[in-house]
Amino acid sequence: MTKGYILTKSKYIRGLQCEKAMYLDVYKPKLAYYPPEILAKFRQGRVFEKTFKETFPTGIDISAQLRYRMEDYPILTADLLKKPGEVAIFEAGFLFNEVLVLADVVHKHTDGTVDIYEVKNSNTVSDTFRNDVGIQYYVIQHALPSIQPGDLFCNGLTLKHFYLLYNDGNDGFVKEDLLAHAQAECQSIEHRVNHFKQVLTEDEPELDMSEHCDTPYECPYKRYCKRLKK
Repeated sequence: MTKGYILTKSKYIRGLQCEKAMYLDVYKPKLAYYPPEILAKFRQGRVFEKTFKETFPTGIDISAQLRYRMEDYPILTADLLKKPGEVAIFEAGFLFNEVLVLADVVHKHTDGTVDIYEVKNSNTVSDTFRNDVGIQYYVIQHALPSIQPGDLFCNGLTLKHFYLLYNDGNDGFVKEDLLAHAQAECQSIEHRVNHFKQVLTEDEPELDMSEHCDTPYECPYKRYCKRLKK
């Protein structure tokens, strides 16, 4: 685990499927196995995301500057959001309650309102995508008030929209605002976050293999768990 945070967005989502897989993601990530077809889907998703980001020609890609220095993402994000005027940030980092999330696109308008986009190369909106937006909202809505823009015409930052941006089936973009859904889930998300953090302080969970190993996605630690059963 890296100083400053225990959970990330991806590890939280992993924990919703299987707490043991989340634990392995934190402590034994080299045990994960992703078949070639899954890696191909990851690449396709990155291409789709890149295409959308190109609609913000002046966007600033934090990951290009910081690479794997994850603890610095929230610092640089805050610095950029404090600057007067409009700004679009790619891979913007936010930290709250020892949870780090990176948002695909954060678009701050000149009046201090903020739109966030989570980009998925999919034709449908799944519960996993809603959970993805939910954990991001939980962290970001707590982090934003501590970021005070240096613009006399801006009274502070206000999260106005949290869009899920997905594929219309022809590599075009469809967006759905999930802000209200995320707001409604905030209390239950905090409960799960605190539970997951407790799980990560204990020994590796002992869980039997079952339907959850393939729902909603095939777990990358199935090979490891199968070996344990022998």
